[in-house]
Amino acid sequence: GPLAVAVAALVSKSKYWKQTNEYSSQEYPFSPSRTTFGNIQAGFRPSNFRVMASSASVDPEPFKLALCQLQVTADKEENITSATKAVKEAASNGANIIVLPEMWNCPYSNDSFPTYAEEIDSDDSPSANALSNLAKELSVYVIGGSIPERQKDKLYNTCCVFSPEGSLIAKHRKVHLFDIDIPGKIAFKESDTLTAGDKLTVVETKYGKIGVGICYDLRFPEMAMIYAKRGAKLIVYPGAFNMVTGPVHWQLLQQARALDNQLFVATCSPARDEKASYTAWGHSTVVGPFAEVVASADHKPGIVYADIDLKQVEERRLNMPLTKQKRADLYDLQDCRNFVGFKI
Repeated sequence: GPLAVAVAALVSKSKYWKQTNEYSSQEYPFSPSRTTFGNIQAGFRPSNFRVMASSASVDPEPFKLALCQLQVTADKEENITSATKAVKEAASNGANIIVLPEMWNCPYSNDSFPTYAEEIDSDDSPSANALSNLAKELSVYVIGGSIPERQKDKLYNTCCVFSPEGSLIAKHRKVHLFDIDIPGKIAFKESDTLTAGDKLTVVETKYGKIGVGICYDLRFPEMAMIYAKRGAKLIVYPGAFNMVTGPVHWQLLQQARALDNQLFVATCSPARDEKASYTAWGHSTVVGPFAEVVASADHKPGIVYADIDLKQVEERRLNMPLTKQKRADLYDLQDCRNFVGFKI
């Protein structure tokens, strides 16, 4: 009958998938190589597969987030030692996901980026290796702020994410480079030395999906909207806003991204160093899905902790169903998907 024909067609298509191992994440939202439905891609329509969706629906487990606001120096070894100490302290206080600042292993300057850059994909990356070893030793996720990454003749501002097993599970290269000129206040042009990344990053964790951006990425609402569309309920932005933009924009932008998308936003800054050529604002912060400030630091070195329950995201979206109320007949957001995250 019709059911038998439908089953036969599915089996045939499954064999084709297995033979070619090629599929489009847009057309076929789940990979035949996966054995569960937990990793179904964004864009998948639950109404078409209610049975599969309900079997995969699991309430996210609450977790403790730690933001390590580090004092960055010109000594890379000292910076690695400082990061190691902070990550261990955070883990000893019960943190499950630990975040470091933007450019935590070097001064934030175009002169420093080429000198401190590391080839992350090689064995010769002391900063990445240290974070990998810490994640494994402490059984925690480490969202490694960012460091300058060298790949052949290009430099990137790159965030590495490590699993509790010490594996590199995501790598985000800063998509929007910090090129600004505010006369009489501040001028900086990352593009003098750095190359922009060409992929957005959503990483799967045992606690849920996390989007990753770096500093200037925070200013672009479309990026956060895409992350929300892909299922992220927390977006983490290691960043180093300055003394001009920090006081007026840093918290405002975090609250805007959180409120627009009804999710958690966390930022992790270096501590302030008045003697540095680039002075960071500090104030690492966690914002909740109702735009409430959950936790925040001042400008000094320290660790910010926040207990996160991602079920709050669903509660806020149920109370105020913005995604259902959007007018797709008047406007839309295009997801120019390449890959989700970084695949080794």
